[in-house]
Amino acid sequence: MTLKATPLNSVHRASGAKMVDFGGWDMPVNYGSQIEEHNAVRTDAGMFDVSHMCVVDLHGANARPFLRGLLANNVDKLLAAGKALYSCMLNPDGGVIDDLIVYFFREDWFRLVVNAGTAEKDIAWIRQQNDATNSGLSITPRRADLSDDGIALIAVQGPNARAKVWEVLPTTKASSEAMKPFNVTIVDGTPFGEVMVARTGYTGEDGFEIGVPAGQAEALWTALANAGVKPAGLGARDTLRLEAGMNLYGQDMDDTVSPLDAGLAWTVDLVADRDFIGKSALQSKGQQQNFVGLILREKGGILRAHQKVVAASGNAGEITSGTFSPSMQQAIALARVPSEVQVGDTVHVEIRDKKLAASVVKLPFVRNGKVLAS
Repeated sequence: MTLKATPLNSVHRASGAKMVDFGGWDMPVNYGSQIEEHNAVRTDAGMFDVSHMCVVDLHGANARPFLRGLLANNVDKLLAAGKALYSCMLNPDGGVIDDLIVYFFREDWFRLVVNAGTAEKDIAWIRQQNDATNSGLSITPRRADLSDDGIALIAVQGPNARAKVWEVLPTTKASSEAMKPFNVTIVDGTPFGEVMVARTGYTGEDGFEIGVPAGQAEALWTALANAGVKPAGLGARDTLRLEAGMNLYGQDMDDTVSPLDAGLAWTVDLVADRDFIGKSALQSKGQQQNFVGLILREKGGILRAHQKVVAASGNAGEITSGTFSPSMQQAIALARVPSEVQVGDTVHVEIRDKKLAASVVKLPFVRNGKVLAS
């Protein structure tokens, strides 16, 4: 099978990146030291090629009412142009088709950024719902490998990320300096053409996610590297997001898992007087499991996905994501556990032939460079 390549593929290879097959994409897992890349984001600034994700533009007069019914979170929270919202897109059974960010630019223009591995099914689902509701929207995928006007995505994250972006893109500073998290601006006339600058990310640190014309991605990446932003791969991205308590689609939730059981109840608006796909299923089933953080308290193993978690009652759950935290120097995990398990409890994780004690903690583990769970 031929792997898909982002516009930055040749740059990654020239930089000595270790490349892996990531959901059909040829992506860098690290550039030498995953730990150094992780620490750069926590203490300074690092950048990730996320051009495998897919920008989808929705145009049309019915864009807002369409999204009201498509998404579990409520786009009516997006009152002013330049606001962004994190949401899940559900199937009728309440399972998560995908988690995504929606950006509001105009009443007739909303932009979604969806996950790489789900992009094709997401677009097919959105188009199916567009037809079913007669919404008449124009639905345009803008992924870098799909069209001549594709958008490459570069995430620049860390306490010094914004300052280094402004060094490379000074004309974006005026509109983004006072911008709060989950806001976005589009600036034209930069040396790299029209760029989208969103104060969003997947690391638990401050920074921007930047959309740039695919043909300008390499030039922007090189300029950021010259400004001292450290390239980082999928390995660091995973440890950073896990420390930040952020879900990964396909591991922590999927189309068989309710967002209520995946720690994403805060993204679901069941209060507003509107219907959305999956609402009735969520209301009828409710939350059946708790989504928690775990810290391993005994030596003898690393917490990994699919390990069994046993509560004091004998009821069991499962780790969904696990790793060794570079920031905490401890084994940590995200887990879906029986509803009686609460923060402060001790559970036992089955690792090979042992049952090791782990503490149940409130997420996130780390945010803005600070360890919050212990």
